[in-house]
Amino acid sequence: MNLDRAETKSVHRRVNRRRVFYIPGYDPIHPRRYRELYRKESVAQADISGYQIGLTAKKAKAGPYGWHVQAEIEGAEVVSDVEVLVWSDIVRDSMESSIPATYLQLAQTAWTYIATGTLRRLMRLRKGPVIAALYPVGMLLVQALLAMLLVWGLARAVIHIAGLASLTGSLVQLAGLVLGAGAGVALLRWFKRMDGKFFAYYLMHDYAYSAASRGANSPELEARMAEFTAMIASAMKDDSLDEVLVVGHSSGAHVAVSVLSDLIRQGLPAQHPQLSFLSLGQVVPMVSFLPDAYRLRADLRFLSQREELVWVDVTAPGDGCAFALCDPVSVSGVAPQDKRWPLVFSAAFTQTLSAERWAQLRWRFFRLHFQYLCAFDQPGDYDYFRITAGPMTLKERYKDRKPSQSRIDVAVSKFTSEVPV
Repeated sequence: MNLDRAETKSVHRRVNRRRVFYIPGYDPIHPRRYRELYRKESVAQADISGYQIGLTAKKAKAGPYGWHVQAEIEGAEVVSDVEVLVWSDIVRDSMESSIPATYLQLAQTAWTYIATGTLRRLMRLRKGPVIAALYPVGMLLVQALLAMLLVWGLARAVIHIAGLASLTGSLVQLAGLVLGAGAGVALLRWFKRMDGKFFAYYLMHDYAYSAASRGANSPELEARMAEFTAMIASAMKDDSLDEVLVVGHSSGAHVAVSVLSDLIRQGLPAQHPQLSFLSLGQVVPMVSFLPDAYRLRADLRFLSQREELVWVDVTAPGDGCAFALCDPVSVSGVAPQDKRWPLVFSAAFTQTLSAERWAQLRWRFFRLHFQYLCAFDQPGDYDYFRITAGPMTLKERYKDRKPSQSRIDVAVSKFTSEVPV
């Protein structure tokens, strides 16, 4: 395969034009959320770091949702087109479960992770994401317990009040149970409506989505991934681009692994821009450790060897929802001898955020999970906006970066097979 053009662009020329494909995690929200986040946080980072950046609406109506970025960074003017590869409709469909169905999912998901030994293996990595996985189980059980206590309490109260009025009998008891049950159901419905604050249903659906198929992709997701692959393949044929950058955040990281593996297997054009992959806040082990995640494990092994791309994985121990500094290939037990990727290092929230800013965010776990896409008031060598809108390719920017010494790069998964046996 001819890599001369990609090599020349990444080393001898600065980036003038870039196309960024952002793959979000398990998120039911409209992609405009990411545009507004980029708009707000890029301006904040530009003020802190002393560069210029601005957003305009995407010119073409066709294709994925996105926006146009013009920046002057490190003495160069750069144009980047950022597009969101949406699978939020699939997420929303998977979340359309009744309250009883959600509790059934809870039981099935817990059984899958515990009975297969996956949960025990995950706990050898980082406690944070395991606690995050157990959180919806505990919260939903607490909600059910409170509802049952309300049923019992109201039933007893009705019976007691009726007794004071010399009313007794099975009808009184039935009335108490009916009133109590109605109140209990109302409380559970209230908890579900307020899940934007509790995140119990959201997280339960998230973990249940992969656990339901024991790590295999759903047919709907496979079809959408094929569409993503086709979009990126089209961009790789654009001679005007210097870099095609794929960003996978959270669950979007393992989706990107498979999409890029399919892209490279199909073959890249002889002349093509630099292909780069940035995985952020990844939770790959939650899927790759499951018994039937054959496709993902095979793709992890494949992608880790390829010279057609550069893969940088950024997490942070301060992000309790990610498997921080866990090499997703190595911990999944599929690292080949000639492994090249990913380069694993930390965004180091406690160093790149001031003490005041860290104090504001440290207990906002879900907000910290998105910090990779936000401004740092004491920036280090990780800057999302320099990466997506600056004049250097990912390869050039981190060519001398050493991996974090505290990374975990030993095989931990019980299941390492890449094909069904």
